[in-house]
Amino acid sequence: MMEWLAAYGLFLAKALTVVAAAGLAAALVAGAARRPRPGRRRDTSPEVVPINPEYRRMAAAFEHAALPRKAVRARRKADRTERKTRAREERQRLARGGEGGRRRVFVLDFKGDLRATGVDALRQEVTLVLAVATEHDEVVVRLENSGGAAHGHGLGASQLARVRARGIPLTVTVDRVAASGGYMMACVANRILAAPFAIVGSIGVFAAIPNLHRLLEARGIDVEQFQAGEFKLTVTMLGKNTDAGRAKLQDQLENIHKLFREFVAEYRPSLDVERVATGEFWHGRDALDLDLVDELRTSDDYLYEASREADLYHVRGAGRPRLRHRLAELTELAIDRCSLYLSR
Repeated sequence: MMEWLAAYGLFLAKALTVVAAAGLAAALVAGAARRPRPGRRRDTSPEVVPINPEYRRMAAAFEHAALPRKAVRARRKADRTERKTRAREERQRLARGGEGGRRRVFVLDFKGDLRATGVDALRQEVTLVLAVATEHDEVVVRLENSGGAAHGHGLGASQLARVRARGIPLTVTVDRVAASGGYMMACVANRILAAPFAIVGSIGVFAAIPNLHRLLEARGIDVEQFQAGEFKLTVTMLGKNTDAGRAKLQDQLENIHKLFREFVAEYRPSLDVERVATGEFWHGRDALDLDLVDELRTSDDYLYEASREADLYHVRGAGRPRLRHRLAELTELAIDRCSLYLSR
């Protein structure tokens, strides 16, 4: 039996080594391919892309294939007239100091990971939007976030809170998941839209750490740890844990959970926080019944309808993580999602 376990362990180690080497090689190749050429500086400015033209191109492609040529020409002429009218109205609005005119919708994307590394780009995007947006406009955040470190996602929520503090309507759309720290960010919005099978909730706090003390002790390996401050280190991976340390860590988790519940209650006062703050998650339809979300709707449907009466702009901050960083983030996200499903 021991020989079989040893053989299996050796095979597993080899397999993990091959996978890690392949992933590292792919990351290095991708990083080299995307590295700026010598003498060229990397563009660090945010990107703002109008979305309405894309919708018009999609409609024009269908009309060109399905409508008579005369009808297509008439439609294009009407579109040109409409665009000229909008441009004239925009010039007049700017001449009046930016008031009135056609409503604008600024679309931001946030795909979370355990460390909430996308917050740096989110900060730029929010700052850019706040420099030009008014209460007449709207900010829409397409959120996909399974949660992670409380401090990172708390900063992300604080960035979205800047939008609400300025009185600009904020809408968060959840097509797949907004759980734990993801829901901490989503709850800041004036409205939360979720797809029927989106995962929402998981208002709880979790910590886990393996302990190798007994294994090391059995091999005659001592681990010496030094600290100043009774609870500088509560639980450890290598040393012997104490009941006092475990109790302190549990107390810290309870305190974070309390802050989490109070934060959600502040932005969604109609929500029965104690009912939903059990760490459970729900799918969109059930989340609507519990008042975790305000409407069942996909981001595509919402934005397409908004484009009929507003100008949409996709705002993307500089400094988005490169592919090699995203590979590590996606691995963490996969582990996090597995934990989410298994914890139910």
